[in-house]
Amino acid sequence: MEFLSDSVVLSRMQFAFTAIFHILWPVLTTGMGIYLVIIEGVWLRTRNPDYYLHARFWSKFYVLNFGIGVATGIPMEFQFGTNWSPFSEAVGNFFGSVIGFEASWAFMLEAAFLGIMLFGWERVNPAIHYLSTILVAVGANLSTLWILTANSWMQTPAGGELVNGKFVVHDYFQAILNPFMVNSVLHMFFATLETSLFVIGGISAWYILQRRNTAFFSKSLKITLAAAIAVAPLQIYIGHLSGEQVYHYQPTKLAAMEAQWESSPAGKPADWSLLAIPNAKAEKNDWEITIPNALGYILEFKQNLSQPLRGLKEWKPEDRPKMVGLIYYAFRIMIGIGFFFAGLMLLSTLQWLRGKLSADNISQQRWLMWGWVFAAPLGYIAVESGWIVRCVGRQPWVLYGQIRTADGASNLPASNVLVSLSAFAIVYSVLFIAALYFGSRIIRTGPNLDLPIPGVEITKPAVDTTPAEFVPDERPVEAQQ
Repeated sequence: MEFLSDSVVLSRMQFAFTAIFHILWPVLTTGMGIYLVIIEGVWLRTRNPDYYLHARFWSKFYVLNFGIGVATGIPMEFQFGTNWSPFSEAVGNFFGSVIGFEASWAFMLEAAFLGIMLFGWERVNPAIHYLSTILVAVGANLSTLWILTANSWMQTPAGGELVNGKFVVHDYFQAILNPFMVNSVLHMFFATLETSLFVIGGISAWYILQRRNTAFFSKSLKITLAAAIAVAPLQIYIGHLSGEQVYHYQPTKLAAMEAQWESSPAGKPADWSLLAIPNAKAEKNDWEITIPNALGYILEFKQNLSQPLRGLKEWKPEDRPKMVGLIYYAFRIMIGIGFFFAGLMLLSTLQWLRGKLSADNISQQRWLMWGWVFAAPLGYIAVESGWIVRCVGRQPWVLYGQIRTADGASNLPASNVLVSLSAFAIVYSVLFIAALYFGSRIIRTGPNLDLPIPGVEITKPAVDTTPAEFVPDERPVEAQQ
């Protein structure tokens, strides 16, 4: 329990906890925003009321995730001033402005048009409403752009240099377009989209298994499947490109990802570790299953390595990532989920081509529907695993190769950080329970299929204007008084 007296470790734990919790919510809003743009666009083009009802139903999940995402995202940025003030002071010339772009460009745009998207269906012109939906989606994805730009710069700092402990920017655009930036943004963009598609598909599959509104939810499942046909393979390919960049720019991280203790020379093949039990103390793997000569094919699509693959032993223990086992298995979990998504997409596409996903017989594909239900939470696990690899693998550097994590942390009493970490744990647990409650209530209630459709007049029964026949009062005169 020595870590309880180490403020640096506690600050890292606090940031990791808040980041792991926060990322759960924008993952869905950024991807689902694009889905809502597609679904509303199809409704405007076809005027099929089902697509309008889909847009109204799925937007409920959007606003739920948006609210919690905002509430949990702001404290993360505050931590750069509270727990990581030396880092913020050193790199604020660039890092601070990029984080500011995320708030002013992305969050403000998203928040400004969210009300119109949610409540303007019968109050504004359909074109204006659709524009609002597009701008909300753009805002959500601009957030991904700037956050990944900032984090990529921490991974591969560019565009300036440290002078007397402060980062001086020489080329702002070079700093933005650092070596990791493009692939990192694309990898996260497709991760959010893929996660959202399989969440929507999983919820739709659950309704189909329950035989509730089968025809309605077969549409949303097939829309997500059509998008996944492109997204799932692209995500695997972009993930490979990101791995190649780690190979060239962050050799210590790659060695930890592969639990590679010994170096492999250039011009020779290298074995790939499929499963292993890394032992950092003994600097070896206690047990492993390897695939001979496979690592070159994974990294470069050829057997022999074009450059040396350095093992962890080439660095001093204080210069290499800790928790090698966590990095190693988080990487494999992320890869495994990516290939599972691709496999589920392929099987579902085959069944679709065979005519098995029509509204009449889709409920008979129970094994396939359960596959989609099982896939619904996996995207979150893959995203969390990817961020673990990305950030834990960067250690011991907060700015890779230039500022150590220990030097970037604020000098705070450990007891103070422990109190704030405990408070975050309590509040976020309440938020998580509330999200599960309201999310499950949305699912239990289901879509409101009786909503009035904009532009469609409701037919009212005609008023009978035929004069009524006069009936004389036959009661006694005394009773009529």
